[in-house]
Amino acid sequence: MEFGEHDRGIEVREVYANGVWMKTTEVEAKLDEGNIQEAESSLREGLSLNFEEARSLLGKLEYQRGNIEGALRVFEGIDLQAAIQRLQPPIAEKVTSRRGRSHSEPLHAVSQHAASLVLEAIYLKAKSLQKLGRLSEAARECKSVLDAVERLFYQGIPDVQVDNKLQETVSQAVELLPELWKQAGHYHDAISAYRCALLSQWNLDNDCCTRIQKRFAVLLLYGGVEAGPPSLAVQIDGSYIPKNNLEEAILLLMILMRKFILGKTQWDPSVMEHLTFALSLCRQTPVLAKQLEEIMPGVYHRVDRWNSLALCYSGAGQDDAALNLLRKSLHKHERPNDLIALLLAAKICSEDSHLAAEGVVYAQRTINNAQGIDEHIKSVGLRMLGLCLGMQAKVSSSDFERSRLQSEALKSLGGAIALDCNNTDLIFELGIQYAEHRNLNAALRYAKKFIDVTGGSILKGWRLLAVVLSAQQRFSEAEVVTDAAIDETSKWEQGPLLRLKAKLKLSQSLHMDAIETYRHLLALVQAQRKSFGPLRIFPQFEDDKVNEFEIWHGLANLYSSLSHWKDAEICLGKARELKQYSYEALHTEGILREGRGQIREALAAYIDALLLEPYYVPCKVLIGGVLSNRGLKVLPVARSLLSDALRIDPTNRKAWYYLGIVHRNDGRIADAADCFQAASMLEEFDPIESFSSIH
Repeated sequence: MEFGEHDRGIEVREVYANGVWMKTTEVEAKLDEGNIQEAESSLREGLSLNFEEARSLLGKLEYQRGNIEGALRVFEGIDLQAAIQRLQPPIAEKVTSRRGRSHSEPLHAVSQHAASLVLEAIYLKAKSLQKLGRLSEAARECKSVLDAVERLFYQGIPDVQVDNKLQETVSQAVELLPELWKQAGHYHDAISAYRCALLSQWNLDNDCCTRIQKRFAVLLLYGGVEAGPPSLAVQIDGSYIPKNNLEEAILLLMILMRKFILGKTQWDPSVMEHLTFALSLCRQTPVLAKQLEEIMPGVYHRVDRWNSLALCYSGAGQDDAALNLLRKSLHKHERPNDLIALLLAAKICSEDSHLAAEGVVYAQRTINNAQGIDEHIKSVGLRMLGLCLGMQAKVSSSDFERSRLQSEALKSLGGAIALDCNNTDLIFELGIQYAEHRNLNAALRYAKKFIDVTGGSILKGWRLLAVVLSAQQRFSEAEVVTDAAIDETSKWEQGPLLRLKAKLKLSQSLHMDAIETYRHLLALVQAQRKSFGPLRIFPQFEDDKVNEFEIWHGLANLYSSLSHWKDAEICLGKARELKQYSYEALHTEGILREGRGQIREALAAYIDALLLEPYYVPCKVLIGGVLSNRGLKVLPVARSLLSDALRIDPTNRKAWYYLGIVHRNDGRIADAADCFQAASMLEEFDPIESFSSIH
C-alpha cells in the first residue's frame, strides 16, 4: 500500500493497495468537510480494505497533509493492538515453526503488507504525539511498534524477503524510541532502548545502526546519568561486559571507527572527537594513537595527524616519539610556525635538561609568531621559555652561565605572569623557581597565592607550601599544612601527602610516628588493590594514587637511618619485587652496605645505580664521600664526581660538605672552608624533599 504524487501543475495524491491505484482528491475533500467516516468508506470501497487498514491509510494521509491533530484523531479511532493481535500467527504454527522452519524463511501466516500498514500507523501516531509535545505517550506508542514486531517475528526479522516498507517502519521506530525517552527525560529507559536496538535482531542497515551507536555513545559520555551494566539476559558467556558509561561509550565508538576503516559507513569526524575525549578521560592515549594510525591516508592532513599523534604519545609519556613527530611537522617545508606544535615541543623539551636548548628555540619562535588573534599565546610562550631556560641552567658548564640563564628564566616567567596574572601554572612554577634558588620568602608567597587562587583543590600547592616551610625549618607548621591537605583530599590521592608527613616526622626524630604513617600508606595500598584490582598506571601519573614501591623504599631508608639493617633489607626486598631495576633501590642498598662496613659492595651498588641513571646526584655524592677518605690517589676522582654533582644540583649540601673534606685532605684549607661554609648555609634551608620532585 503506497502513496504517490503526480505533479501536473496541481498536486494530486494517489494511493495504491491490493493492485489498485486510487486518487485521494475525493477522500481529501471529505476530510476537509470533517466527514471522516465517509472518507474511510471511500477508501474501503475503492481499495477493498478492512476497517483498520482504511483508517491507517486515512491517518497517514492526514499526517502527510500536515494536519497532525486530525491524524491523531483518526489513529485514536483504531484499535491498533487488536489489529496486531489478529495478525499474529497461531500458537500451533509457532511451535511448528520453531521445530522445522529456517530462521530466514518468512512467516507466511502473517500478511506483511497488512502488518506494514498497521505498524506504520502506530509509528505515525507516535510521531504525531511527539510533535504535540506528548513525549511519554509517544514513547509508549513507539515501543508498542517494537513489541508488536517481536510478537509477529518471534525469531527475529528475517534477512531476506521482508517487505521494504515494513523494514523501513521498524528501522524508524527502533531509531526513534530512545530519542523520545531522552526528550521525555527518562534516560534509563533511553539507555534500555538503545541497548535493545543494538542487541536485538531488527535487521538494521549499517547507516541506521551507526546513527544509533553514535547517539548512544554521546548519551553515555555527556548525559550525566550512570547507565549500569547490561542485564544478565543479554550478556553472552565470554563476551566483554563494560563496567561503566565510559567503557561502554569507548566500545561503541571503537566499533564505529572499525566500520569507517573497513568502508562500511561514511567518515564522521565527530566520532573521532568523542573518542578522543573518552580515551583522554581514562588516560588511554596510546589506544587513541593506534586509532589515528589506522585511519586511511587523506582523511586527515599528514601534519594534523603528526600533531595529534604527538599529543597522544606525550600523554603516554613517550616524549621521544612525540618530539620526533613534532620536528617533522615543524620542518620548514611543512608548518614551521604552527603555534600549538611549537608549544608542545617546547613543553617536552622543558622536562629534559639535554633538550632544553632546543626548547628555547621553539619557545622563542612561539613568542615571535604570537601576533594578532594569537597574541594571547605569547604568555604561554614566555612561560615555556622560562621553563626551558631554567632547565638549561641545570646543565650549564659554568657558574656565570648558570646564573645568567636562571636570571633570564625568572625574567621570562615574570613577563608571562604580567600578561596572565591569574594563571595558576605560572604562579606554581614561579614558586618552584624561587624555592630552588632558596629565595624562600618569595617561594612561600607564591605557594600561598597558588592555594588561594585554586581554593586548595590542587594537591601540588599544598606540597609546595609544606616543603617550603620545611626548608625554613618550620616543621610543625609544615605538618599542620600537610594534615589540612589530607583532610581536603580523597584517600586515593593522599599518597604523596602521607609520604611527606612521614618525612616531617622523621625530621623531628619522631621515628615511630613516621613508621605508623608508612603503615597507614600500606593499608591504603591494600584498599586500593581491592577497589581497582592490579594497578595499571602510566609512570607519569603514579603520584595520583598510592605508590607501593615508594612506600617500601621509604621504609627501607627510614630503617637504614635507624641502623635497623635487617628490617631495612626486608623493606628493600619488597620494593625490588615491584621494580627490579631501580637506581633508587640500588642507592639504598649502597647505604645499607656502607652502614655495615661493606665498602666495596656499597661502591658497586652506587656505580650500578649510576649506570642506570648517570645523572643521579645522591649516588655521585656518596661515591665522592666514600672516596674522600680513601687516600690521596683517589681524591681527584672524588673531586670530579662531587663537582659534577654540584653542577647538576648546586644546592646539595652533602656534596659541598664532602667536597670540603676532599679539599681539606688535599691541603686546600681555604677552599675547604668555603665548601664547609656553603654546606652550613644550605643546611639551614634544606627541604625534606627536593623542590623539583613536586609536580
